[in-house]
Amino acid sequence: MPKLLCAIDASTYGPSLCDHAAWFATRMGAGVDVLHVLDREETGTGAGLDLSGSVGLGASEVLLEQLTKADEARAQAAQAHGRAMLEGAARRLTEAGVAEVGLIHRHGEVAQTIIELKADFELVIIGKRGEGRNFEEGRLGAKVERVVRGSVRPILVAPRVFMPITRAVVAFDGCASATKALTHVLESQAFAGIEIHVVVVGDPGTQRDARVQAAQGLLAGRTGAAVKTLQGDVESALKAELRQGEGDLLVMGAYGQSRIRELFVGSTTTAMVRTGKVPVLLFR
Repeated sequence: MPKLLCAIDASTYGPSLCDHAAWFATRMGAGVDVLHVLDREETGTGAGLDLSGSVGLGASEVLLEQLTKADEARAQAAQAHGRAMLEGAARRLTEAGVAEVGLIHRHGEVAQTIIELKADFELVIIGKRGEGRNFEEGRLGAKVERVVRGSVRPILVAPRVFMPITRAVVAFDGCASATKALTHVLESQAFAGIEIHVVVVGDPGTQRDARVQAAQGLLAGRTGAAVKTLQGDVESALKAELRQGEGDLLVMGAYGQSRIRELFVGSTTTAMVRTGKVPVLLFR
């Protein structure tokens, strides 16, 4: 059975992540492994933390011992909280119809852990922001960028609210990652019966015509799928095409060519993921 990886933390994205994972898993006939990473950098906990500098000169051994015990207690509480979140996620996924749910509890750095695990999974599902950035609208967690850049598996970046997906908008610029993205959408059981809108952004001319031809060749008469051309700024054009919060999914290559490349590499990195309210499925 294929498996999906759903990475959760204490942020408000947890329920949405589980619901997105359940949507894909039930359509693909896949299981879901839920991952929680206890990141010492964020929690400030962990065995072996040197507390001696925090008590000043002349600190008694009793005080040091008390501080050490307090730190151990915080670490134990964080571990218990992580286990409780995993168990809650498992219940939600099972109730949503996922047949096989596994739980992974790790210590370490979140992004690196996901990158190391990715090879075992067909799809990785993460939230736009972690628990430290719950209310920072318009920002994207640095760990999310690291996962996107470091993974060869498809990455679904989920918004805070889940909507059942009824239409996939595929941004196509003819590059290898965009071709991979469109091919996946056309072949995956997850998108059976879903409207597919392939969007080519660019000024009229031979270059845009070649991209349209390439996209049409991949569609090969697929019903419920069409190619549409748009002009202007890529980010603005795609946002205008998406029905925000109404069941749309944006699919695109994380690394592309021409102006679409600038969405994820360079000065406007992560713009579509950061500001949109739809899930974004990324391919390298």
